[in-house]
Amino acid sequence: MTDTALRMAVVGAGPAGLALALHAAQLLPRATITVYDARADDKDVSADPRTLALALGSVQLLRRLQAWPAAQAEPILEVQVSQAPPSLPGAEVRISAAEQAVPMLGAVLSYGALVACLQRAWLAAVAAEPQRLAGRFGAPVQAITPQPGGAEVLAAAAEGFDLVVVAEGGVFAEQSRKALSHDYRQTAWVGTVALDGAPRGTAFERFTRQGPLALLPLPNADSESTVRRAALVWCVDAGDDPVAALDDRQRRLVIDSLLPAAAGRVAAISPLKHFALGLNAERTLVQGRVVRIGNAAQTLHPVAGQGLNLGLRDAYSLVEALRFKTDIDAALSRVEWTRAPDRWATIASTDFLARSFTWSWPGLAAARGAAMAALQALPPLKTALARQMMFGRR
Repeated sequence: MTDTALRMAVVGAGPAGLALALHAAQLLPRATITVYDARADDKDVSADPRTLALALGSVQLLRRLQAWPAAQAEPILEVQVSQAPPSLPGAEVRISAAEQAVPMLGAVLSYGALVACLQRAWLAAVAAEPQRLAGRFGAPVQAITPQPGGAEVLAAAAEGFDLVVVAEGGVFAEQSRKALSHDYRQTAWVGTVALDGAPRGTAFERFTRQGPLALLPLPNADSESTVRRAALVWCVDAGDDPVAALDDRQRRLVIDSLLPAAAGRVAAISPLKHFALGLNAERTLVQGRVVRIGNAAQTLHPVAGQGLNLGLRDAYSLVEALRFKTDIDAALSRVEWTRAPDRWATIASTDFLARSFTWSWPGLAAARGAAMAALQALPPLKTALARQMMFGRR
């Protein structure tokens, strides 16, 4: 395919779409690539504070694309997974970069920092090769129409392409329902906290009776301070929300009561935003000459932090298939079956974890605690889990 002309459109200039476009521009030198997005290219996206947790494999891909804002990211050096009382003694799993012989398990940064870096890289690529790369920013796509041997994208004008990749996702509450859809009836409260005594580079996932509570390490302006910033993802029952009516002081006290001692104490908390959680997934990535990746293909519960990582693996696999197949349809067939194990394993495991928080079966908490204790005691299984989280299923 590197010797074959290909007209590709990418709809959506978020992290997955821009990473795909940059990767294709590097590895498919004869391809013409056009990126569409509703926002103008001069809009400042860097201030978007939403938090992204990227696995090591995703960081490695972005580094290869020369679009990794390392100075604005905080490496994840250790992950601690535990269960709020009542639980068995020692019922926790600790995975560290040192024991896995990697520099980091992943990294945390803001959505704005990553998208701004990717967009700068893409606009620089367009400026260097305007004859084959283009950015249609400020041009919302109104329709994608299948055509013989391709698809037509209707924005400011209609253009025909051999392949259209949809990477425009959005959040669960705003999406039209896909083939597989389930409302978890949970609410995620998100924001940032300042933790007094928290270890640097450590992410915490705490199973509570309401749902998972996660803390992700954020960059600190003062690297020597004992007070460290962390992103908060606090999932609770939407029908019996214990967070909505609380003020900041009460929220701090509740979070402190749920966290393990190793996480430190909450010294401050930002205003929290909330959104509904659900599963919304297509059965297939490929429909004719239209491919969906990232949230356009599957929106997941944030319990495992795998949504964007899965989308970036979709993007990588698509470009690799196009690179080594001379026939577009054969390449798309390869993407469909090679991505299926990783995609469905991630969807199934995330869905299981999200649903299990709503179960109130006798002995379930003890069983979950025993499973974590066993996992911690069996290094081969723990390593297999760590590799799955860092690189996906291979």
